[in-house]
Amino acid sequence: MNLVRRLSHGLQFRGVYTLAKALDEGSSLANAISGSTNAFTMNPLQHRLDYGLSSFDIRHSASINATYELPFGSKTPGASDSVLNKLISRWQVSAITALQTGMPFSPQLGFNPANDGDSRNPIRPSWNPSFNGPVITGGPNQYFDPNAFIVPLNGTYGNVGRDTLRGPGLSEFDMSLDKRIPLKEGLNLQFRSEIFNVLNHTNFNTPNPIVFTSATFNPTTGVAAAIPSPTAGLITSTTTTSRQIQFGLKLLW
Repeated sequence: MNLVRRLSHGLQFRGVYTLAKALDEGSSLANAISGSTNAFTMNPLQHRLDYGLSSFDIRHSASINATYELPFGSKTPGASDSVLNKLISRWQVSAITALQTGMPFSPQLGFNPANDGDSRNPIRPSWNPSFNGPVITGGPNQYFDPNAFIVPLNGTYGNVGRDTLRGPGLSEFDMSLDKRIPLKEGLNLQFRSEIFNVLNHTNFNTPNPIVFTSATFNPTTGVAAAIPSPTAGLITSTTTTSRQIQFGLKLLW
């Protein structure tokens, strides 16, 4: 959905919203094992177990921008050649806000309890039937609660679906201020000042998805004794930079 509203005196608004959903049996943003999910099939004999949200699924995405030509000075050629008019005229301020929901990711194991010979460890854990409370806690030190999962029985696959969890969303507000300086017909000099992430908002990346790195199995029952990894759910990077300011000059012809 795209909405545009042009008002008088150089004021313009535009809003764009996208609702989307992508499903597949395996995908990755960069390589075979992305930071969000393992793109390899968990059970090669049952591909449907991996049917779920795509790694690039963004459910909601919105962008709002506005442009305003500041009502200072005269823009009429020859109306005023004063130094003051040249300094205060032809200024334009722009702003854009981007909002989107986070990327889906899969909780994973750092080993293969299925013992099917796949050393790429595509196995996901199982849901803990004794767990109560929210799975997503939201903090960067532990974005999800690893106690919500358990290690599958020895020789089996986990029952957690692929890309069942969703990472942090994104919110950013940018602004720019520019001035056009006419040099002669068809030739202009543009001064620009741009501020990225004006509010200095931290946008976190997806967390570490490895819940368990190892387990000890009871040879009689096949039940695993495992302690969650201390880095399960830990976020160590951001998707955007901190506040940045830059200046520039452009020659337009």
